[in-house]
Amino acid sequence: MTHPRSHTTFYCTSKSNFIVDLLSDLKKGKRGAIAKAITIVENDQKETKKLLKKIFKDSGNSSIIGITGPAGAGKSSLINKTAMSLKKLGSKPAVLAIDPTSHVTGGAILGDRVRMTESTDSGTYIRSIASRGATGAVSHSLRNSIRVLEYAGFNPIIIESVGAGQTEVEISNIADITVVVFNPNTGDSIQTIKAGLTEIGDIYVVNKSDLPGTNQLFDAVRDFIGDSKRNPTILKTSVKKNSGITVFAKTLKDMMKIKKNFKTEKDLERFEAELKDIVLNNIKEKVEEMVESNKTFSNYIKKLQSKKIDPFTAGDKLSKSLIK
Repeated sequence: MTHPRSHTTFYCTSKSNFIVDLLSDLKKGKRGAIAKAITIVENDQKETKKLLKKIFKDSGNSSIIGITGPAGAGKSSLINKTAMSLKKLGSKPAVLAIDPTSHVTGGAILGDRVRMTESTDSGTYIRSIASRGATGAVSHSLRNSIRVLEYAGFNPIIIESVGAGQTEVEISNIADITVVVFNPNTGDSIQTIKAGLTEIGDIYVVNKSDLPGTNQLFDAVRDFIGDSKRNPTILKTSVKKNSGITVFAKTLKDMMKIKKNFKTEKDLERFEAELKDIVLNNIKEKVEEMVESNKTFSNYIKKLQSKKIDPFTAGDKLSKSLIK
């Protein structure tokens, strides 16, 4: 059956046949199938489990490049040009842009799509996914979206995120190569470098290098980070002048080869983090169910309200009763 379905109900009819058809179209790299699969991953946990059982063995072979940095650093435009350069170098890149706000605003989604139209037209697959509030939620949605793209034959897969605290750390844990992007007009660049981006980057890029202050920022990055034990690569790029993009793409390509030597070790870390996330979320869901159906919970709330017990004592007692 090929009749149109809405994105929330398209996989409700004939689910088993749908998954089979979807897998076939995914393997061929069909964009509609990729979009449907990622929508499942984002919105339907039950169907995600079925899908992942089918594609898991054929995942894990692509290089994951995480690109982060302060808002306004020009990441989307840089990714657009870099994806085109990687394609010329024989790669088949895809981009997952993390929206740290929500599906409602659409700001990052619309902005990223507009700034990446060139690479989309040249065959790069681009998708925005929303970050969520649960434990490892970015990771959960992201990991499985990556697997969908790997199954569809994309390599590398570029993850773009706004430099938003915990999200940066999650991205660096998932990525094989982490790139941190700055621009000379970001007033707090040096402070940002000091604040925590110093330990996650394999490559640091001073973007918008056509702007005044580029050399000072480049020197600051080199002084703060370049001499560290990790010895990251520091580059200058300008999308406006189309300079440094090819060098950046070639650097990524070379680093992809180097990082393959550490893939087993990195995979071990990733699977450990993923398994912990899944177990913690399963326990959290189970506890929420138990708490909602437990009369003792409402009794403790009344005791707290009347000050007959303090929150910590109540929490400890309730926890012990649930774990029995």
